[in-house]
Amino acid sequence: MAITASLVKELRERTGSGMMECKKALVETDGDIEAAIEQMRKSGLAKADKKAGRVAAEGQVTIAISDDRKSAAMVEINSETDFVSKGDDFAGFAQTVAEKILADDPADMDAINALEVDGEKADDRRKALVAKLGENIQIRRFVRMATSGVIGAYRHGERIGVLVELEGGSEELARDLAMHVAATKPNCVDEAQVDEATVEKEREIFRAQAAESGKPPEIVEKMIDGRIRKFLAEITLVGQPFVKDPDQTVGQLLKKEGAKVVRFERMEVGEGIEKEEGDFAAEVMAQVKGG
Repeated sequence: MAITASLVKELRERTGSGMMECKKALVETDGDIEAAIEQMRKSGLAKADKKAGRVAAEGQVTIAISDDRKSAAMVEINSETDFVSKGDDFAGFAQTVAEKILADDPADMDAINALEVDGEKADDRRKALVAKLGENIQIRRFVRMATSGVIGAYRHGERIGVLVELEGGSEELARDLAMHVAATKPNCVDEAQVDEATVEKEREIFRAQAAESGKPPEIVEKMIDGRIRKFLAEITLVGQPFVKDPDQTVGQLLKKEGAKVVRFERMEVGEGIEKEEGDFAAEVMAQVKGG
């Protein structure tokens, strides 16, 4: 059967694949477009499996939030390069997944992979994207919030996302606090959430440093207490100077506004992923020689 341009065009529109790949599939299936689609799907899954072991440390953090600001979802989806993650296909997939998490409230990653995205399971859609874009793509982590208060959301570029759950206050305050968290990266809301072992470890470090000063023990203990207070102020949200008004702490701002931060979530693309350091010039030369 003759493979017409219109047939190739239809297959491209239905699969999102390249022209040559579509033409090849149609030739191999004697112009049967449904068989070609099935063959390309199988081929895509195989390609996705082969790429699954490759490091994916780039990507996007994407947020979806309800109109009433009572619920929100945030998800990190990774790719191997920022070139791919900045493309419309990747961004569209990420936004759709975030909106499905917001709507369906999945319990875990298995539930996310089973979500219906564009008429198919999210994991199958992801694998099809791997085949199309040629890189390992992974849905890495997510969080969903729901509250009777208000949720503030802030996305800094494509790489950092923050959600803040607030009791009292306003939408504007919640967003300002989300921006603050994006900028300052606090460990937790307040001192009550700081692990005692962490405080004791810092205390021992400060004690060893202060002991070298030669000052009396009672003075040393006061020095240590002061250092601990400073340490806690630096790592807790309420202890930090507010980025939009450093003359007051976040805690003082919250008291003035009659609000309380219940929790916050901050995601940054690639956190904790060990990136592979490659020699780009050598990689290009290897590809040239292979060609």
